[in-house]
Amino acid sequence: MTDSAVPRTPVVAGNWKMHTTLAEARALAAAVRDGCRGLAEIRVAVCPPFTALTAVAEVLAGSTILLGAQDAHWETAGAFTGSVSSAQIWDSGARLVILGHSERRQGLGETDEVVQRKVTAALGQGLTPLVCVGETAAERAAGQTLAVVTRQLVAALGERLAVEVGRCWLAYEPVWAIGTGQTATPAQAGEVHAQLRAALGRLAGPAVAAACPILYGGSVKPEVTPALMTESDIDGALVGGASLKAPEFIGIVRAGLEAKGRAGVSAR
Repeated sequence: MTDSAVPRTPVVAGNWKMHTTLAEARALAAAVRDGCRGLAEIRVAVCPPFTALTAVAEVLAGSTILLGAQDAHWETAGAFTGSVSSAQIWDSGARLVILGHSERRQGLGETDEVVQRKVTAALGQGLTPLVCVGETAAERAAGQTLAVVTRQLVAALGERLAVEVGRCWLAYEPVWAIGTGQTATPAQAGEVHAQLRAALGRLAGPAVAAACPILYGGSVKPEVTPALMTESDIDGALVGGASLKAPEFIGIVRAGLEAKGRAGVSAR
């Protein structure tokens, strides 16, 4: 087991999914930017749809808010209608990319191999991959949770140099909690996060594992954030629906700061 007492900067990332027009994206990004101004010791990211990446990049310019994309193809360019490459994402101004989200694994048939190839492409372009893992309700009921998330993690990050693994972030998103209103209990989530950190240690060494942000995702709301983020191995949240409402999202950011015992305010 790795040293989970090592301090890690908390992270709260908003996944806007297939929502927002350009005007809505600009307004939401501006509200998040302004609402998080002065908050220190936390990393905040927003991941709008591809159509809004450049517009949101303009709104966030000069702020501390990170810009992310929701997916990336494994090829740099080619005849892949409807797809977007890591190179194009980088060119838009984004520096983070969500990969392996359960809505793509479950709804679009993405395999572990596909996620692995996408991670390779993102790393090659200099992006930070936010790799998602998570089990279905049936897998949890069968007692397979830890085996499933470990398999997904090893498939995505195995056989890489430690320095490459160290550039990745993780998110545990139980499929049964996404968009359902159900949230894993702190104990349930904490157990999985601890196992993921231990698996990272076996893959890339204890220093990489101790430094890696591991986020929880799945019906995250301001009221459940404090209990989740008091767990030592939970470093933040990947927020879906609540990220579309600036006050709720900013509330999650502030709740995360409080839970981690951070002062949260500076003049930077």
